[in-house]
Amino acid sequence: MAKKWEGIGKLPAGGFIAVPNHCTEIDPIVVGHLVYNQKRPPHFLAKAGLFKVPVLGSLLRATKQIPVERSTAGANRSLQLAKEVVDAGGAIIIYPEGTLTRDPDLWPMKGHTGAARLALQTGAPVVPMAHWGAQEVFPRYAKRFHVFPRKTVRVLVGEPVDLSSFADRPLDRATLTEATDVIMDAITALLETLRGEKAPAERWDPALHKQSKHGRFVEGAPSETQDPEAGK
Repeated sequence: MAKKWEGIGKLPAGGFIAVPNHCTEIDPIVVGHLVYNQKRPPHFLAKAGLFKVPVLGSLLRATKQIPVERSTAGANRSLQLAKEVVDAGGAIIIYPEGTLTRDPDLWPMKGHTGAARLALQTGAPVVPMAHWGAQEVFPRYAKRFHVFPRKTVRVLVGEPVDLSSFADRPLDRATLTEATDVIMDAITALLETLRGEKAPAERWDPALHKQSKHGRFVEGAPSETQDPEAGK
């Protein structure tokens, strides 16, 4: 698998929040490799359950990955830990979509507000990223890699997203939703550049298509069985 990285010079010297698109399970390897290669240890927000897995949990804690819980209190703890990493000059990687995109053509879907909330709370720069090609190596929900013929995975890093217009606004749902849309627009624009085509005019919203916003999604399956963790 070949790689092509563009825009690396746009990564800030201090702490920052990276916000990539999410279309296959190996995305964290793609983005984490880029960040680590710049001598910036990547810190991901990972499902809290993974921290309970023997060996893996110890590894996640040792590398200061951040557990994410779905309860309000748990989410607040996660954001506090992420804030500490950013304040210390670290790199946090957040997938605003929360899970692999449900968009049939793998365009970024509607985002969650966690990245925007962290950015507005810390003032840390939000760096949009887009990658394309990893889905050919390991298609969404695939069970094996497709290494031949050799593929190229491209990553494009954009300029930090300008969220200055939200600085003096209350961190309510309206503010966070609007800021998230600005972030998702930046990610989508980068992916349009990589793919050489325009994204749909309207971003995919799982709720409108009766799809779960979390967990695995099997196309054609009843909505209540698409996410084995739905309702927890």
